[in-house]
Amino acid sequence: MAINLLNFEGKGLAEFCMEIGEKPFRAKQLLRWIHQFGVTEFVGMSDLAKSLREKLAALAIIEFPQIISDHVAADGTRKWLLAVGTGNAIETVFIPEASRGTLCVSSQVGCALACSFCSTGKQGFNRNLTVAEIIGQLWIANNALRGNSNAAFTGSDRAVSNVVMMGMGEPLANFDNVVAALDLMLDDHAYGLSRRKVTVSTSGLVPAIDRLRERCPVALAVSLHAPNDVLRDQLVPINKKYPIKELLAACQRYLSVAPRDFITFEYVMLEGINDSVAQAQQLIKLVQDIPCKFNLIPFNSFPGSDLRRSSPEAIRIFREQLMDAGYVTTIRKTRGDDIAAACGQLAGQVKDKTRRSGRASTDILP
Repeated sequence: MAINLLNFEGKGLAEFCMEIGEKPFRAKQLLRWIHQFGVTEFVGMSDLAKSLREKLAALAIIEFPQIISDHVAADGTRKWLLAVGTGNAIETVFIPEASRGTLCVSSQVGCALACSFCSTGKQGFNRNLTVAEIIGQLWIANNALRGNSNAAFTGSDRAVSNVVMMGMGEPLANFDNVVAALDLMLDDHAYGLSRRKVTVSTSGLVPAIDRLRERCPVALAVSLHAPNDVLRDQLVPINKKYPIKELLAACQRYLSVAPRDFITFEYVMLEGINDSVAQAQQLIKLVQDIPCKFNLIPFNSFPGSDLRRSSPEAIRIFREQLMDAGYVTTIRKTRGDDIAAACGQLAGQVKDKTRRSGRASTDILP
């Protein structure tokens, strides 16, 4: 079976080159051809010897997920549905803004964590994505968005300036493959992104947060969503395994090496559930020892959910409480909801292997 080179980060690709009798520096050339120039046919890699190109053509492939659909919302948000085999598909979203272009990348087919406000979690869980399927989302977006398909995607030509691991799945539950993809995102011979512009969002897998701190510290966002364990147990079931006290301690440890001097806490705004003034005050007290900022997320409805978005007034008051206490607090714009591309709406096509029918579980993590 041919080897998919998209599954290799720099070190792995250098090892592959040595295994086939080539110098390790060839890996850097391959990275540039694949990731910066978007070339998938070895015959087109002009600075490689003809003998090497023929060898690669016999042994390897460069294969990405297949695009099933490509939709653009009224606000310019773009969503791709990508086939990943056996009837499964994932979703990837590009969010254009005046000063940056952010790609929301998926890490799993479905999600095992079953957060109550997230459409992905309601689909069940099938499997982890491979490195090729994760980095392939960035490759597809770059090549779809670039103005000149023959130009390297660097500097001002880069349409995707920021990557957030906030798509389908819990990134830290697919640790090894996600970190290998992060290596490619940060590699100057591939995508050359800054650690500050790559964010991993987690629901709170404490041991994996510590592993990320040691292995590849990028910006960290934590899906908090509640100011106490009783409520968070209901909204984010993994909290039963790693309660808030343990989670915040892991955040403190992470800050010692983080590329940013704060943790971002994400907080979905749910009417009558977590949006009161008293809960805002409780939240302030909870994080008082952690440099952080808040990103308030108006709940985005999806079929089968009985939750409701907090009113604009409730969100405004909640935000004022946090800002008056000295915390930078943003309200996430609802983008792409007309094509179900907004935060919490990604569902894809998932053949659920957990058979839990929406039941919360903390026992099915890999």
